[in-house]
Amino acid sequence: MLGVAAVAWRYDLRAQTLSDAVTDHRAKLLQELQQLETEINGYQVLIGGKRTEAQSLERDISILDTKIKKTKLEIRAVDVAIEALQDKIVDKEVSIGSIVSKVNREKLSLAELIRAMQEYDDVSVLEIVLSYDRVSDFLDEADSIATVQASIQDSFDALRVVKKLEESARDELVDRKQEKSELRAVQNLQKRQLEKDEAERKNILKVTRGKESEYRKIQTNKQKSAASIRSQLFLLQGSPAIPFEKAALFAERASQKTGVRVAFILGVIAQESELGRNIGQCNLPGDPPSQRWDKIMKPTRDQKPYLDITSRLGLDPNMMPLSCPMSVGWGGAMGPAQFIPSTWVLYEAKITAKNGHNPPNPWDPEDAFMASAIYLGELGANTRAGEFTAAAKYFAGGNWRGALGRSYANQVLAKVENYQEQLDIIQGIAIR
Repeated sequence: MLGVAAVAWRYDLRAQTLSDAVTDHRAKLLQELQQLETEINGYQVLIGGKRTEAQSLERDISILDTKIKKTKLEIRAVDVAIEALQDKIVDKEVSIGSIVSKVNREKLSLAELIRAMQEYDDVSVLEIVLSYDRVSDFLDEADSIATVQASIQDSFDALRVVKKLEESARDELVDRKQEKSELRAVQNLQKRQLEKDEAERKNILKVTRGKESEYRKIQTNKQKSAASIRSQLFLLQGSPAIPFEKAALFAERASQKTGVRVAFILGVIAQESELGRNIGQCNLPGDPPSQRWDKIMKPTRDQKPYLDITSRLGLDPNMMPLSCPMSVGWGGAMGPAQFIPSTWVLYEAKITAKNGHNPPNPWDPEDAFMASAIYLGELGANTRAGEFTAAAKYFAGGNWRGALGRSYANQVLAKVENYQEQLDIIQGIAIR
């Protein structure tokens, strides 16, 4: 019988070597990506340095200019990452095609062996014996039958192993395509941020006409706008919108229990909400069957936990908003923190221990904030130094070092800076 290792070697996906041109292209893409990331990090250092200077029109315009340059580089870096990822997708598709061909050949071989065995089965042993003049000839034929039977078993074993390789390759292909879709979603947020920063820069120069005195008037009015900041809506996907002040309160409670700073919790929740808007929502009233929970969730991972969660909360599983899959892969993430059901159930007891809600509700903003803070704290976000890595891991998991994780983390930290500024204004007004 063929061993799994032997068959796996026989059908190794890496057996197909890439052409020198493709290999060279990939190396150039990786080199460009590394260069872009170095420049992006340099701009981030410049922004941090500028923020330590006294506030002025010149300083803030300089910060905006640097942020605009940094975002443009981040958009280009995502383009390069997607291009490199596309090479891997093509490689995987070619490999799957090769495996499918081998599966088909194994099926044909197996069919021939079964037909040969069927011919023996159609004749009785007595007829076979009587057809030979010598016993030795009959024994040779018996050996042939045994050989065919052994070959059938080997062919079955080989087919099973190759089919497993095919399933694994297809799963990996789906992961690669989903990563590509997620990169595009993150890039769309980068482009929106770029437009916002460019518009802000243009507006500041228009209103102030480049005069420091006019800019100080704007800043003074801005500091008096704490009431306006308190009343603005903190938009959440999959849950009712809540005022910023309420969101800050939930984040503060979560921060006190986990050590993750308030602005960082707000930044992550806001990023998840924006991605939720970009990806869209499923399982809503009137949605087609293809967007229902039992179609968009991974059956073996999330459907049973989802039914358990909604049952214990007394909710209709057919009515709760869920994230849609991107162009490929699975959806089904729940509420503002965008936890998938199989992950949420792992954190229920921890949430209950922190805020007393039993069972906690992933669509309840207070529970979602707490869940996010607990998870981020476990990822190392209870220190400033660990925030970037924690944000990257929150979204990209084991792929956090790649372009997807880094792009997501950069966007989160940009939001964190804005929220910290708003929180400082509110606190300053409150103290006075």
